[in-house]
Amino acid sequence: MADVKEVLDNCKGQMEKAISHLEAELQKVRAGKASPVMLESVMVDYYGSKVPISNTASVNTQDARTLIIQPWEKSMLTPIEKAIQMANLGLNPQNDGVIIRIMVPPLTEERRRELTKAAKNLGEEAKVGVRSARKEAMEQVKKLQKDGLAEDEAKDAETKIQAQTDAHVQKIDKHIEQKEKEIMTV
Repeated sequence: MADVKEVLDNCKGQMEKAISHLEAELQKVRAGKASPVMLESVMVDYYGSKVPISNTASVNTQDARTLIIQPWEKSMLTPIEKAIQMANLGLNPQNDGVIIRIMVPPLTEERRRELTKAAKNLGEEAKVGVRSARKEAMEQVKKLQKDGLAEDEAKDAETKIQAQTDAHVQKIDKHIEQKEKEIMTV
């Protein structure tokens, strides 16, 4: 059976995973600036199989509003362009025969509000992940207590688990607050 330290370490690891996932998801939320991360979810038809756009071309930013996609094979220009349009990201790729240029339109006030709402939802999902890690750890401590763990050690472990939970929820709130500021800055 696991001991208290293992339970605490496992709990912390799960909470860290929830925050890492949140950070990755928040990078995908557009904040009005062009970023290669915006196209990470785009899958291109590459000779019959679907692959990420990064496997078929280099994606870079020219400036704050422009993405440049340089395919490694000239024949991939049209499939990449179609994949971006099919991804329904609200982006309009322009193919000049050598590269694909995407002008990222500035966000409207309404779109900014939608994106902040989406960021808040991602934060809530991360908090649910943290809370489920707490619940699991608390249950493990209760089992350990049934198997002979002293009551004061169990209470101490529960206090530590709650402290971890509070710290991770605070981290999540900070991430969301930063993202909202980034989105709402014109």
